Amino acid sequence: MPGLGLSVNERPVSVEVEARTLLVELLRDKLLLTGTHVGCDTSQCGACVVHLNGIAVKSCTTLALQVDGGSVLTIEGLAAPDGPLHPMQEAFRENHGLQCGFCTPGMVMTAVDMVHRLGNDLDEHTIRQELDGNLCRCTGYHNIVKAIAAGAKTMKGTSKAA
Repeated sequence: MPGLGLSVNERPVSVEVEARTLLVELLRDKLLLTGTHVGCDTSQCGACVVHLNGIAVKSCTTLALQVDGGSVLTIEGLAAPDGPLHPMQEAFRENHGLQCGFCTPGMVMTAVDMVHRLGNDLDEHTIRQELDGNLCRCTGYHNIVKAIAAGAKTMKGTSKAA
């Protein structure tokens, strides 16, 4: 089996994987980081979104070997283990931007990436357009959109915008 070296949530990881192993499988099955969810295996739902080298990717369609030498940030690494929630996580909590929670990690990771790319002043149309690749089966997205707008504003000026 090929060896793989990468950083996951700012920690070095060395692991052997089969060539066909998906990034989501590496995270969930080998590294036991189960916050990244598998919802569809076809890149449709966005439950598996993580950041790879600072860019949001769908880990269900990314081979683990493709990230060799890279840096992966999962929902578990977004906030410090003993610290407060990341501003976007807090905004989802405060604005009731979740129901069952299954899509929430992917939504939060997508939202943080959205802020990095587009800035802190996001309007409803832009947020809805950017969420096109993320599905929530519980809500009408209204509170998710509110949460992302609030989180984006809160992220302005934070030291760890992750």
